[in-house]
Amino acid sequence: MVKDQAYELRKKVNREHGEKQQAHTIAVFSGKGGVGKSSFALNFAICLSKQGKKVLIFDLDIGMGNIDILLGMYPKHTLTSLLEERLNIEDIIEHGPTNLSYIAAGTGLTDFFHLNIERFEYFLEQLGTVTETYDYIIFDLGAGMSEEHMAFISAADECFVVTTTEPTSITDAYAAIKHIVLDREQVNISLLVNRVSNINEAFLVYERLRAAVNNFLSYEIKLLGSLPDDPAVIKAVKDQMPYYLINSRSRVSKMMAKLVLDYLKEKNELIDSTNSNDMMFVSKLKSLFKRKVE
Repeated sequence: MVKDQAYELRKKVNREHGEKQQAHTIAVFSGKGGVGKSSFALNFAICLSKQGKKVLIFDLDIGMGNIDILLGMYPKHTLTSLLEERLNIEDIIEHGPTNLSYIAAGTGLTDFFHLNIERFEYFLEQLGTVTETYDYIIFDLGAGMSEEHMAFISAADECFVVTTTEPTSITDAYAAIKHIVLDREQVNISLLVNRVSNINEAFLVYERLRAAVNNFLSYEIKLLGSLPDDPAVIKAVKDQMPYYLINSRSRVSKMMAKLVLDYLKEKNELIDSTNSNDMMFVSKLKSLFKRKVE
């Protein structure tokens, strides 16, 4: 907590001196669907909010987004509305529990790299206004490795890949990591192993993936943590309420709370260095888009 208080104090001093603070950006993805990625992203964001962080979760699974469903909320506007109706991004931000903010994906938008330049630049302009408002922006990406997913992964400060213990899920996670590592020189990838029976099972999955990635890609992935296979998750999906808010004492909720506390303890110094980086998230996205249209 001492480091965390020091970080917040530095943010306050920087604001007083007119220095702009940038949100720490996290891309959450998986090699295949059905691994609990969105549920993880949402409850991770909830627990960050519980720690006093200002968090925006951005559902980028266009046409298949379900953050609003998991929250039991019905958004008035979506990302599609932003672009089609030229709304301000503040108009499409919905407010959920624990001061959590989120943007619903919507439908009808195929991908960002087939937007015309004017629309994409408007999106970047609007996105830039919220990168200075929040402590964290979490991008919940659809399953698979599409062109637009790679752009957000490449631009984000770090990315979490979610897998389960199933062999097909592990194989798909490796394929996704390979795609990212070969596409980008510098990337921070952490692994979340979901639905484990015990902690040893999580370490076995991590070691299997770590060895393959290290041997064939010369890259070292980190272990973010693991979450147990808990009936509380299924109940939460049915009740359309984040499991951490339904029962903070369930096994999965307690593990999520610990995971977030460990994450914050480890990441404070990284967040400080990221916020002082000249190449900010929106600038990276713009650069990637220009490369695609040239």
